[in-house]
Amino acid sequence: MKKNIKNLKKRLKSYNPKIKEECGVFGISNSIDASTLVALGLHALQHRGQEGCGIVSFDGKKYHSEKRFGLVGDNFNKEKVLKNLPGNYAIGHNRYSTTGGTTIRNVQPFFADTNAGGIGVAHNGNLTNAITLRTKLVEDGAIFHTTSDTETIVQLVAKSKRNTTIDKIVDALFQIQGGYALVMLTQNTLIGVRDPFGIRPLVIGKLKNSYVFASETCALDIIGAKFIRDVENGEIVYIENDKLKSIKPFPVKKTRPCVFEYIYFARPDSVLNGKCAYEYRKNFGIELAKETNVEADLVVPVPDSGNAAAIGYSQHIGKKFELGIIRNHYVGRTFIEPAQKIRSLGVKLKLNANKSSIKNKKIILVDDSLVRGTTSHKIVKMLYDAGAKEVHVRIASPEIKFPDFYGVDTPTKKELLAANKTNDEICEYINAKSLKFLSIDGMYRAMGFDKRNNTYPQLTDHYFTGEYPVKPIDNLGDDKITQLSLLSTASNN
Repeated sequence: MKKNIKNLKKRLKSYNPKIKEECGVFGISNSIDASTLVALGLHALQHRGQEGCGIVSFDGKKYHSEKRFGLVGDNFNKEKVLKNLPGNYAIGHNRYSTTGGTTIRNVQPFFADTNAGGIGVAHNGNLTNAITLRTKLVEDGAIFHTTSDTETIVQLVAKSKRNTTIDKIVDALFQIQGGYALVMLTQNTLIGVRDPFGIRPLVIGKLKNSYVFASETCALDIIGAKFIRDVENGEIVYIENDKLKSIKPFPVKKTRPCVFEYIYFARPDSVLNGKCAYEYRKNFGIELAKETNVEADLVVPVPDSGNAAAIGYSQHIGKKFELGIIRNHYVGRTFIEPAQKIRSLGVKLKLNANKSSIKNKKIILVDDSLVRGTTSHKIVKMLYDAGAKEVHVRIASPEIKFPDFYGVDTPTKKELLAANKTNDEICEYINAKSLKFLSIDGMYRAMGFDKRNNTYPQLTDHYFTGEYPVKPIDNLGDDKITQLSLLSTASNN
């Protein structure tokens, strides 16, 4: 029985129809409830990573650290745990791994002693030259304890011969490449950093006399902090003596935030560039409806990722919006061992057709993206089995043809359906009556632009175009390198 349950958990963990989320970071200065507020902030950012979570605090003399596997609410929900994290300064991290193995030592924030004092680091993103840097550091005598690229940053800071901590950080940042957002903690100094292109998000908030860094504005809302502004691309913001200071050491580059923050990653109530993610996603659906036309009875979203786009689509064409698919939000929390004959898990555990709404109906099925196509195939079949007359699939983003190297866990190019098949071939594969994707210019129009600026693109949109603002130095051929050393095969102890 235990073996069967273990296998079930493994299959559930592997089931993820989407491009997988990034990590979430959070930090706060000058608060007597620093660790508690960090835990709340991480809870709001739980959608960005569910593999592990951690908090590092500073009490004026010592640093304290707690790192756990699993969800924030399961690990930082008791007073006795938070009492182990005293101090008025704290940073935290939700992990979804894109480099390194699933070991507790890879859970962030990382902490290290340097000749300038202790430093804690929480990192969202990926370094595209981490392996190159790591190899050189090891050759120079550095000893690594994790397989995460974040430790490379810590090692570079520690190795720097510059005098001040900020100068050491600047020295390290000039050596790394990629898409990243960092929240760091030193002796009574909270630091936020964003990569030169602003690929990964980071915002600044204020709660009374405390400053806050967070991946999204929804994390500010949960603690009652006021949004001040985004950390700008290539900016280092640090809170020192309760004052906000800023430097911009990098050559000026055009901001290019990750388009998937708008499409999928950010929580719907988070504000991106002055507008809620929910509004952008509605607009994607509206633009998609403008570009496609089909006779149908209902507009049905793939929950929850397709909800906003389906609402926009429905409103534009004047057809009824229905929850034709019901999502089970509690998968993975409580298990009843199934009979041996039950083999079809995954989609059926999370999604089920609402038969009364869709029977004998021509359906427009709206989702935010299509990756491998396997889940779309199962959902279309589910709707037909439930009595749908026709299923027309509409995707509220362009075709995903290229992998990511900036902290998003995408499949390799050979696994991306749209990179290897035509629209008609994909339609046949998922067994839909018709299939349409949002155009690249339609996506840009939905975000308030006239069209994509092909000379200086407004967004990091390599998923669709293959244009990478930062060269993936460590990538060889079509395979994504995610393994930094054999250490990840070690135990989780």
